[in-house]
Amino acid sequence: MAFHIKKPETDALARRVAALKKIGLTEAVHTALAHELEREQGRPSLVDLGVQFCRDLRTKANPQSSKPADKAFRDGLFEDA
Repeated sequence: MAFHIKKPETDALARRVAALKKIGLTEAVHTALAHELEREQGRPSLVDLGVQFCRDLRTKANPQSSKPADKAFRDGLFEDA
């Protein structure tokens, strides 16, 4: 199956990679795309990052040493300095 690169800069990059690695253009493009796919799939999703953030917060929380958020505490948050 033919593959045509229309952008000259992209063609030049593929040729530079192929020359550096001493491989053909097809192999250079294949290797680059496979590497990029592997990199993207290894990256955690935003949902995974959010879940981990919540777990970290829960781990750091210490309910025994915390004070209740009563009316006086909440009112104190809005007092003028």
